Amino acid sequence: MDNEIKERVEKGEMMPLMEAFYTIQGEGFYKGTAAYFVRIGGCDVGCHWCDVKESWNADLHPPTETSKIVEDASKYSDVVVVTGGEPLTWDMTKLTQGFKNKGLSVHIETSGAYKLTGTWDWICLSPKKIKLPIEEVYKKANELKVIVYNKDDFRFAEEQAKKVSRDCILYLQPEWSKRDKVIPLIVDYVMSNPKWKVSLQTHKYLNIP
Repeated sequence: MDNEIKERVEKGEMMPLMEAFYTIQGEGFYKGTAAYFVRIGGCDVGCHWCDVKESWNADLHPPTETSKIVEDASKYSDVVVVTGGEPLTWDMTKLTQGFKNKGLSVHIETSGAYKLTGTWDWICLSPKKIKLPIEEVYKKANELKVIVYNKDDFRFAEEQAKKVSRDCILYLQPEWSKRDKVIPLIVDYVMSNPKWKVSLQTHKYLNIP
């Protein structure tokens, strides 16, 4: 991208937009809720099991006017979910302010690895071992969603749960490719540790985006 566009992206006036779509939130506290998803390109966290690896390289996704993203979202739903990639790679201030000006409820799904910018009604923190969240995101998270790929992820989940607020809702979610193996483990763990809840990727069972 040329220098002018790069500067506008860095200011949050444009975003490397991978895709945007209207669907049903499939995970966590708001599962079953109609929501408009905005998937922002760019992520260097690099989870080996990531199901949207095509989002990692921001240069592959066209810089899009933040005002256009906001306008498109306002046509569909009063709930918008910003995801990625890792959306906090970029300054979310202008994007979220635009959504709020339209009266939307603004949610984010983030690893928490970068500074929290923007104004959020709901923060879903999904921490990753290879690049841990920064302190301020732990404190502001509304839900903690830990992906369970193997047994060690239960240990990691408990470590992460100690860092969020008491009001934060705790979820364990099976990694999709390992779901048949880890779902029984998650069920047993939640029944033994009822502070946790089970989150499933219900949109995949519904065969929707």
